[in-house]
Amino acid sequence: MKLEVYSDTICPWCYVGFARLQQALAERPGIEVEVGWLPFELNPDLPPEGEDRRAYMLRRFGDVDRFAAGQQQLQELGASLGIDFQFGRVTRAPNTRRSHALIRWAGEAGAARQNEVKGRVLRAHFTEGRDIADPQVLADVAADAGLDRDAALRALDEPARRTEIEALEAQAHRWGVSGVPTFIFERRYAFSGAQPLEVFLGAIDQVAGELARGPGVAGAR
Repeated sequence: MKLEVYSDTICPWCYVGFARLQQALAERPGIEVEVGWLPFELNPDLPPEGEDRRAYMLRRFGDVDRFAAGQQQLQELGASLGIDFQFGRVTRAPNTRRSHALIRWAGEAGAARQNEVKGRVLRAHFTEGRDIADPQVLADVAADAGLDRDAALRALDEPARRTEIEALEAQAHRWGVSGVPTFIFERRYAFSGAQPLEVFLGAIDQVAGELARGPGVAGAR
């Protein structure tokens, strides 16, 4: 089963969705699901080096504590999923283009390696408070996942990879993807948001059943 997921690496609900998906896959070990992580930049106009988070929040929302209540909810939810949200450690509002380039590059080593790097990037930002716009930070993330650090550095700003990311984001808009995370199962079914575990399991079971019955059985996105 092919599962394509549009998400961003600075979206806390994308981290929750990532964790929920891991739970669902663990509960369905007999169903082979190939996950592909696709880019969706929430703040593509940030400079490549990002911006001080406090300055960004004041400029964008006029309030550095705009999301404080939501962050408390996320910390409680994250704890139940094994996510240690440490919002106070995040001092930069990063441009996420390079982090998406790293994740795309990691995918060349296979879906499992891409999934690992995706999780490590999310943890670097949300738990460790590291600047995921910094090429050196991303290269360290790649090395921690067992990938070649120098090759990762080269991949971050490759023109062809930038073009690939832009094409995938244009595809998202053509498909009507307007928020993240969005999970697309075999291009038959899709849902957005960090849904409850039962929603993930229901989608996996339904699509797996259709695939087992053969061609001609499909739902609508």
